[in-house]
Amino acid sequence: MRRTFATSLTALSLATLGATACAKDPTAGKTEAAVAEAKQVEAAPATAQRLVITPAESKIGFVGAKVTAQHVGEFRDFEGKIALVDGKLEGGQIEFAVKPASVLVDGGLPKLEGHLVSPDFFDAAKYPEARFVSTEIKPGSETAGMTHTVTGNLEIRGTRRSVTFPALVEMANDMVRAKTEFGINRKDFGIQYPGMPDDLIKDNVLIRVDLKAPRAN
Repeated sequence: MRRTFATSLTALSLATLGATACAKDPTAGKTEAAVAEAKQVEAAPATAQRLVITPAESKIGFVGAKVTAQHVGEFRDFEGKIALVDGKLEGGQIEFAVKPASVLVDGGLPKLEGHLVSPDFFDAAKYPEARFVSTEIKPGSETAGMTHTVTGNLEIRGTRRSVTFPALVEMANDMVRAKTEFGINRKDFGIQYPGMPDDLIKDNVLIRVDLKAPRAN
């Protein structure tokens, strides 16, 4: 009787410890992007006002997880533009290009960063850029707190897919800001590496983008 109780208690303790050690899905409770085949891209009109995204104030990054841990990453090297038509983002365009080799994880984890730029993940030597260019920007969103719905082609590791997601757009006298976060499945973009058998990598990744483009004085 005592042995049975002790065995049950030990099993319960191990199960509790295992549950505590498991990292949650980074996209839990977040909006999942609608993913489809890449769409035709039309350049913004020549008359559009083009604002340069400032990497010093903008952020592009992600949150990924394996069974035992969650990691927050960001890219330090990127560039982009926001094009306005008649002073509005509707009819305009958002585009940016990221250098995956510039990835920084949790403030600096060289071993993990080196693995991320390897062929197991970004394969930065073969695919030195990841890109996004919008194909449609519509006012309104079904997501609380968001102002627009953005569709565009996202290219990672040479795989280009159309993604649709909500965004918060702020139009100020001195700056235009576009901010979003949404979930994707990394396997949709050719990142198949499973991780260690006892510490598998979760398929879902949270993309975080906060772009700021100053207006000319």
